[in-house]
Amino acid sequence: MHSSSPIRNIFRLWRYVGKKRQVQFIALFFLMVCSVFAEMFNIAAVIPFLGALTAPEALIENETGWIQAILHFLNVQSTDNLLSTLTLLFIAASICAVSMRIFQLWFNTRLSTALGIQLRDEIYTKTLCQPYTFHLQQNSSTLISLATGKAAGAVQVGILQVLQLLINCIMSCTIICTLLFINAGIAVSACILLGGGYTAIAYLVRKRIGKNSVILSQTQPKAVQCIQEGLGGVREVIIDGSQKIFSRSHVRVVRDMQRATMQNTFLSGLPKPLLEMTAVTLITLLAYSLYADDTSGQQNVLPVLGAFALGAQRLLPSMQQIYFAWSNIIGQQAILDDVVTALYQQVECPKKKSAPLLFARSIALQQVTCRYPGTEKNVLQDITLHIPQGSTTGFIGTTGSGKSTLLDVIMGLLPPMQGQILVDGVVIDSTNVRAWQQNIAHVSQSIFLSDTSVEENIAFGVPVDQINPEQVQRAAHQAQIHTFIETLPNGYQTQVGERGVRLSGGQRQRIGIARALYKQAPVLVLDEATSALDEETEKAVMESINALGDITLLIIAHRLSTLERCDRIVKLTDGQIVEHNA
Repeated sequence: MHSSSPIRNIFRLWRYVGKKRQVQFIALFFLMVCSVFAEMFNIAAVIPFLGALTAPEALIENETGWIQAILHFLNVQSTDNLLSTLTLLFIAASICAVSMRIFQLWFNTRLSTALGIQLRDEIYTKTLCQPYTFHLQQNSSTLISLATGKAAGAVQVGILQVLQLLINCIMSCTIICTLLFINAGIAVSACILLGGGYTAIAYLVRKRIGKNSVILSQTQPKAVQCIQEGLGGVREVIIDGSQKIFSRSHVRVVRDMQRATMQNTFLSGLPKPLLEMTAVTLITLLAYSLYADDTSGQQNVLPVLGAFALGAQRLLPSMQQIYFAWSNIIGQQAILDDVVTALYQQVECPKKKSAPLLFARSIALQQVTCRYPGTEKNVLQDITLHIPQGSTTGFIGTTGSGKSTLLDVIMGLLPPMQGQILVDGVVIDSTNVRAWQQNIAHVSQSIFLSDTSVEENIAFGVPVDQINPEQVQRAAHQAQIHTFIETLPNGYQTQVGERGVRLSGGQRQRIGIARALYKQAPVLVLDEATSALDEETEKAVMESINALGDITLLIIAHRLSTLERCDRIVKLTDGQIVEHNA
């Protein structure tokens, strides 16, 4: 459950967006206030206009009141030009009100878009900057949901709906004050009936809307997860004919999410038809009351009734917007809580690429013990190892023996619980781990390829305008993939498809090796990096790598032929070194 209140999260989000955005939203708020006064002026302008239609002489003869002040200001002293002047005034007031609303809509849309981009980018950046241990504990669907739908929802709920709530409160109060000026009794009745109606309905539905907010927060990432799992294993899904199993899992999650959305949408719109009926009844009774009490007939009834009708037309939507904004804030408070929590994560992203840590002598592990977060069993236990610079070290062991975890520790992805890692006698910790990682190129058994060109995948993470084509081709030659790339329709500019779906496993692995070689790092880590290659291709790749010269090579492989040129072989069993042949 989410313990933070919506008000607290709104203030936290407001503080987070920064001074520039705060100033922009304050400007938007004042623009909304101006729009409100333009609406009020439009309501007020209808009274003299209708009066000019029904009783122009009465307007001229009335020596007091705000209408006479306007006529005096416009220098209208006779009925000859009264109607034309007031018609133009009413049209001008309507145009002014509409223009203000259009400009407000444009400014609102542009600002909310900019803030949405900002929040999405910052959540995504903070997620990427999290340590490797964080990602081991998180499902990617949760992170995707945060950076997409939830971030957009937070902008609406945390900022825009709050502004709508405030501005419609101001508008409602202003309309009520205007109606009080016209007829106090009916204005108070409207306020009690409409305002009281919305308040009563809000009180009755608040718990249901709050529960739905938690459902929406929990089901959004689950829906993404269902889609990811189905599409990620689409080959097996098609072969096994298990489409309906994945479809049913997805529809169960979507059903819960859509039901919560439907209920909140229904409850948000429920008061409007009920209170519209109340408003129509009130106006009807007002018309009857004014007509019955008016001794001069319809001439004085029509302007007042027209003003009330226009005022009610503005008041009811304004109160509906207040209720709608409130229900949205309550209905998405759990999502807002998720986003605010993500934004306030204490993460330090590198502001610029750090210089590589000096590595000239050796890597040393001293009594290193490590376990994964949230588990109690040690994956590595009391590991002591010395790796000279420029050497080739192979790691062997059964599945689950700790080989890949040991390489993760050496690469600074997993911090040891006990013991330490030293590079040229310097202890690797949070202050210099990024500098150490600048020395490392890594190739895993499962190669991730983005849906871009072959060239961009080899120079992965390098801006397109900074890619060195000669270096790309040199790395491709060394990885024994250049000849294949040349046969592709567009060579190095050929798109590989999502996750390299248009390539074989061996081709993906060789592109992954070329990617590592493109970095020209002094430490190369191969974690089952040649498992999908045939023996001849693997031999050629390893010969190219060994010919690179003075690099430190760390290899995990099951084939003994891959390790035959190693200077030392380290065997692990149950997270401990049981054999070390040099």
